[in-house]
Amino acid sequence: MKIRILGILCFTFFAVQAQLLDGSEGSYTYGDTLRGALRPERTCFDVTYYDLKLHINFEDKTINGSNEIHFTALADFKVLQIDLFENMSLDSILFEGEKLSFSRNFNAVFVDFSIAVKIGTQQLITVYYQGKPIIGKNPPWDGGFTWQKDKEGQPWLGVSCEGIGASLWWPNKDHLSDEPDSMRVTCSIPKDLMYVGNGVLETDEVKGERRFMTWKVSYPINNYNVTLNIGNYVNFQEYYTAEDGEKLLLDYWVMPYNLEKAKEQFKEVPPMLACYESYFGKFPFWRDNYKLVETPYLGMEHQTAIAYGNDYKKGYNGFDFSRIGLDFDYIIIHESGHEYWGNLISAKDIADMWIHEGFCTYSEALYVECMYDYQKGQDYVNAKKPTVGNNAPMAGTYDVNVEGDGDMYNKGMLFLNTLRHVINNEALWFELLKEMTTEKFAYQTVTANDIMFYFNKKSDKNLTPIFLQYVFYKDIPVLYYNLEKVKGKKYELKYKWQTDVADFSMPVEFLQGKKVLRLEATNNLQSIEISKSKKEKVDINQNQFYIKVKKY
Repeated sequence: MKIRILGILCFTFFAVQAQLLDGSEGSYTYGDTLRGALRPERTCFDVTYYDLKLHINFEDKTINGSNEIHFTALADFKVLQIDLFENMSLDSILFEGEKLSFSRNFNAVFVDFSIAVKIGTQQLITVYYQGKPIIGKNPPWDGGFTWQKDKEGQPWLGVSCEGIGASLWWPNKDHLSDEPDSMRVTCSIPKDLMYVGNGVLETDEVKGERRFMTWKVSYPINNYNVTLNIGNYVNFQEYYTAEDGEKLLLDYWVMPYNLEKAKEQFKEVPPMLACYESYFGKFPFWRDNYKLVETPYLGMEHQTAIAYGNDYKKGYNGFDFSRIGLDFDYIIIHESGHEYWGNLISAKDIADMWIHEGFCTYSEALYVECMYDYQKGQDYVNAKKPTVGNNAPMAGTYDVNVEGDGDMYNKGMLFLNTLRHVINNEALWFELLKEMTTEKFAYQTVTANDIMFYFNKKSDKNLTPIFLQYVFYKDIPVLYYNLEKVKGKKYELKYKWQTDVADFSMPVEFLQGKKVLRLEATNNLQSIEISKSKKEKVDINQNQFYIKVKKY
């Protein structure tokens, strides 16, 4: 994937500056711009509520229905943009009882109003549509609809659409920056099946051969988190008790032949929730309950309806994903971490998806630290180094719906672990994380700048060059150093950073036996005189700092 960094307003706690980050330019179409950019036809309105109604047809793998899009006008306008894939048929759009004209350009739909919609007014349009949604080729990574049969031959449907976009199956404003305040989804399905959605089950009624089930989300939700799970589900429940004594419903939906396995496997949930509560605060979607739903694909962080397809195995479908012999269920731990990182705090642009994946992967390391100890958590972080390629930046290209490199998971974790030790204040570090999830960014969409500004201010440090290097360039900092004998036990230690970012500064720790020499290194060559015996080694701390080291 070719990545072009369009530019970022760079802020330090000490100064404000602008910096253009030049990289290789990707090849994008006007369709990519319509999908990824916040053009006037999108910025003119703010979605407040979706009411999606669907009829699911397993025989021909089609859907049909409508979506009420409630919004507040943020400007006077006569045209707005919603999104629905070209392969889906858009039948009509109603506004105040009248049909509106509309036109398509790629997957964008431009809706024409006969008179100007006035700023500040609250309006709604109802979009009627139908079609055969794209079938996921390799869900959840290459997403879409997954139509399957379970082991007993019953129909089973799961939906995943991160990256490709929710507009592959329902009409909406398909941009991460605009989340509805709440949402309702109603499905008509065969009467012998169950539909499990996001949020809380609101109604369940059988009429003839069809079952009508409605799930209601009472919090903001990003579009790709909206999902359908339809199958021959059975349900069991338990409760988690928070530190303040409040009880959270744990709602589990699984295949009937896996019920006993699920009861055993899901015992990992309460201690995990306790760990995450200690670091990030109470489960953020308390009213909507915590839910795991068995799916015909591996997993996905669907808000309050986490997709679970790990076959009730430890690790990653039986593979020791920790690389250090830990046997927790990776899908439960990782996807639940996304309830904070990605769902509670969401990126405004998919180019900043590293915020979701980097912080969530770091939450895995904190889970390990919580369940074991600090050193085991560090072992978990460092075991992932061989998986990082550093072939492209973690950040993607803005305004064209392009996310960054897959390094955003483990490199993101290593980057945050580095920041922890750059800040070098444990109390402040954990206060910083919890403040992000409980106050500063809770239920908001954010940018890389928002995160960077906050870290700078909260730490009272200029972390901007560090953010820029790790996030927007493919290479990590390289420490060049040399140790030359001066006389007797006296040695001259020379050191400097090599980075893409100018005026780079970051601490480096030289380890001399039990002694730690912490120095602030820059792009300029510096030197210091140290004393050591001939046999005594001087090493560089690469466990708490994700760097390369070279002698010159």
